[in-house]
Amino acid sequence: MPMDKIIAKGLKYSGCHGVLPEEKTAPQPFVVDLELWIDLRDAALNDDIRMTVDYGEIYQLAGRIIQENSFNLIETLAETIARQILASYPVEAVDITVYKPEAPVAGDFQHFAVKMIRFRC
Repeated sequence: MPMDKIIAKGLKYSGCHGVLPEEKTAPQPFVVDLELWIDLRDAALNDDIRMTVDYGEIYQLAGRIIQENSFNLIETLAETIARQILASYPVEAVDITVYKPEAPVAGDFQHFAVKMIRFRC
């Protein structure tokens, strides 16, 4: 069976995730990269969006999870997004990275991030 990917990189949102009290009230930026493993052969052969995943829906789904919840860990945030995608769309696997570029850590850094790969069971 062929396996293809839909790639969404640099999805930007604001949310209140972290263990510190100020992270629960002051939104900070989060960036998400997604790779959705799915067989795209039928969609490509039929030129039919109903046989693939709508990029806009994925962007909105991740945004709702980030903006409507408050998790202590970005690990929980990534797990929640991956599970919801697997539950809602015909993808076989989700490769997700959640970046926290303004983590409250003393030092010079680009971001902290978690990366997970979750498969349909």
